Amino acid sequence: EVSASGKYISMSADKARRVIDQIRGRSYEETLMILELMPYRACYPLLKLVYSAAANASYNMGSTETNLVISKAEVNDGIFVKKFKPRAR
Repeated sequence: EVSASGKYISMSADKARRVIDQIRGRSYEETLMILELMPYRACYPLLKLVYSAAANASYNMGSTETNLVISKAEVNDGIFVKKFKPRAR
């Protein structure tokens, strides 16, 4: 089992989950096709994560991309950026 994690991606978790639900349980090639064709902004960071997981699999375990499957994918909430709102005194 190989893992890759993406941190500090400024995006709504719900918008990323919409894409993650489509690729969970699919093969590597099928996942790449889905992520390249979907029109959502979350696809590009997830595509980079899938590429990273495939590179980790080939480097650490010596496996090829043809037999890779996305078995587990999850998105969690990250940090919240506090917005500065200037006010009159």
